[in-house]
Amino acid sequence: MIHPGYILLADDNATDAELTIRALELGGVKQQIVWVQDGEAALHYVFCKGVYAQRTSGNPRLMLLDLHMPKIDGLDVLAQIKADPATRATPVVIMSSSDQQSDMLRSYERHANSYIVKPVDFKQFTDQVGTLGKYWMGVNRVE
Repeated sequence: MIHPGYILLADDNATDAELTIRALELGGVKQQIVWVQDGEAALHYVFCKGVYAQRTSGNPRLMLLDLHMPKIDGLDVLAQIKADPATRATPVVIMSSSDQQSDMLRSYERHANSYIVKPVDFKQFTDQVGTLGKYWMGVNRVE
């Protein structure tokens, strides 16, 4: 069963974001997907600040986070989300084009739940993201 909730996608690359959203849809994920284009917007959305101060509160069921973004990078976003008791349990999956061991290690040191290297091949990308969405939104237990 797919559980309710929303996915927060933080990625500054519009093409990658569109492909991710499409891949989730093809994978059968029906939840709302909220896309923000930089780390500052991601934090504002999660913590209901700035332009998102009036939004209905509630943590994302899953956050897909790019590492290299403007304003605040993904590692800092991850650290702030995992440092706050109200958001600490939110699953955060790093989706990056970086396959550098140092990026993976720093992500896990900041308590990322998973680290995915974005494949270049469209079919591999859609398969990987679809599987990821099914797992975190349908298989993973939150209650």
